[in-house]
Amino acid sequence: MPGPRLLVLFGSQTGTAQDVSERLGREARRRRLGCRVQALDSYPVVNLINEPLVIFVCATTGQGDPPDNMKDFWKFIFRKHLPLTSLCQMDFAVLGLGDSSYAKFNFVAKKLHRRLLQLGGTALLPVCLGDDQHELGPDAAVDPWLHDLWEKVLGLYPMPLDLGVIPPGVPLPPTFTLQFLPEVPRTCSEEPHVARTDPQSPPSELRPFLARMVTNQRVTDPSHFQDVRLIEFDISGSGISFAAGSVVLIQPQNAASHVQRFCQVLGLDPERCFTLQPQEPDVPCPRRLPQPCSVRHLVSQYLDITGVPRRSFFELLACLSPSELERDKLLELSSAPGQEALAEYCSRPRRTALEVLCDFPHTAAAVPPERLLDLFPPIRPRAFSIASSLLAHPSRLQILVAVVQYQTRLKEPRRGLCSSWLASLDPGQGDPCSLEGGGEGLGSGPPVSHMYHSQSWARALVLQASSCHLPPAKGPVQVPLWVRPGGLTFPETPDTPVIMVGPGTGVAPFRAAIQERVAQGQTGNFLFFGCRWRDRDFYWEAEWKELERRGCLTLITAFSREQEQKVYVQHRLRQLGSLVWELLHHRGACFYLAGNAKYMPAEVSEALTSVFQEAGGLSGPAAAAYLAGLQRTLRFQTETWA
Repeated sequence: MPGPRLLVLFGSQTGTAQDVSERLGREARRRRLGCRVQALDSYPVVNLINEPLVIFVCATTGQGDPPDNMKDFWKFIFRKHLPLTSLCQMDFAVLGLGDSSYAKFNFVAKKLHRRLLQLGGTALLPVCLGDDQHELGPDAAVDPWLHDLWEKVLGLYPMPLDLGVIPPGVPLPPTFTLQFLPEVPRTCSEEPHVARTDPQSPPSELRPFLARMVTNQRVTDPSHFQDVRLIEFDISGSGISFAAGSVVLIQPQNAASHVQRFCQVLGLDPERCFTLQPQEPDVPCPRRLPQPCSVRHLVSQYLDITGVPRRSFFELLACLSPSELERDKLLELSSAPGQEALAEYCSRPRRTALEVLCDFPHTAAAVPPERLLDLFPPIRPRAFSIASSLLAHPSRLQILVAVVQYQTRLKEPRRGLCSSWLASLDPGQGDPCSLEGGGEGLGSGPPVSHMYHSQSWARALVLQASSCHLPPAKGPVQVPLWVRPGGLTFPETPDTPVIMVGPGTGVAPFRAAIQERVAQGQTGNFLFFGCRWRDRDFYWEAEWKELERRGCLTLITAFSREQEQKVYVQHRLRQLGSLVWELLHHRGACFYLAGNAKYMPAEVSEALTSVFQEAGGLSGPAAAAYLAGLQRTLRFQTETWA
């Protein structure tokens, strides 16, 4: 292809930035431009000095943090010693994806744009600020920005006169070719022994630890609207170590009923095996998929078939549809003018990709198997705050899981993939190989209570899935997981008090912290806990009361529905403002906040500012500066989620 090779680098936490980046790659190829698309941390950042044309696509997470897969890049690009002419040969553009309900809306994109300018780069356009809160989603800002981007790029690097833009209705070549094997090979159906990893190597996404589920207990009253589970795993022999504030990542799987329906709609035989071959030399095969791989493994363990599909899904389906009626509708939904219709059909009711395929049966039946990896993103791991300490529960790891289920205008309730899968697992019943009922377990098969090399681990799961025609042999329920540091770090000094504000399941990381601090003889633990009802969703009430009796904890509760006027944790902070000010200002306490990111963090920050004014006697600007100082010195830390 003529012209330079465009480089698209993304930092993505939930997959949206990656999806937009892949869209950029497709649009570049339609304009006859070579294009590479990579996660920022997989790209050798020192090579940026040789890149003439780079598009950065980055999400903002939490309270203005970069996504996990761009944190190394982030540290490097902000090194103080980098020459201010480092990127003087580079034309660039930055596309940000954020949520304007957060205080630091698109903070990462804005800061990166400024830094690239400082290093001598030339901006093709102002930074794009995609907003998840817009009624049409980020595309409301992305679409016009991309239009301007391609005008700029093609002005610099025009297409050959004899070639035009490849129109949207013409499909680009698939990323992979898929070759079905004539019969099930030994490596796809038999692998009784799987290589163990180096015991010094910690589990990771490519080498998860298959942890035995010990208990799966509902901790909310049956009359309560939400099912919340306390789940415990045995991590003996894993080499996993963690401290208070750490996060466990769990790799979920699709429900057996959804896998069966998917294969029916697309006319796939789940027992067939295949191999993948990339179409371009710089595109690797997915590392989580074994070679060869069964269709059942691909669909149950890898493809996200129950996520809400993005616009690119409809765009590719339209290219593949043999039905004029269905193709016209798909083209409408994937067009810029059709985004309101797409939001009404898909985004607002949270219609899943599988449900869309069922609505377009002629198109679904015509989807070639090699297009599956272009159509569906991989299932992403879900992160949970660890709710226990190894000092209190050796060789155990506990999490508090709110099972996601809600109703839209669609008949079938919407369910969270990971939380529903975890809730369906019953350690008392064992793990049937049949993968029945909402995706229970990972099947029987070879001993898997240890960590595997990625390919071998994946093949072990293929064995379990592809041998399900055998009589079910129950074994322990096992869940693939690994651990990473979270956003909270607690003081090591024994005399530093901690104030922890954790409404709802936000209390989980603070249980780990309190257990750890109590085991180490640290007092000065102050917990503000909020829920709806004392007798329905008061997590670990007996444990807190016992710690209070022993003088290890001061507990302040807010039960929002037990009186006519709702009372939340921020109200308790204001009521106990003198205590909060004494702890923070005179005793050097650290303040921690965990829970839902929507409104609560801003309301707690507002309550603290009010406390600083009323109990501390500070002016409004001085109170805001005091709060900013706590944040800057990490004496105010947050761990929030959408």
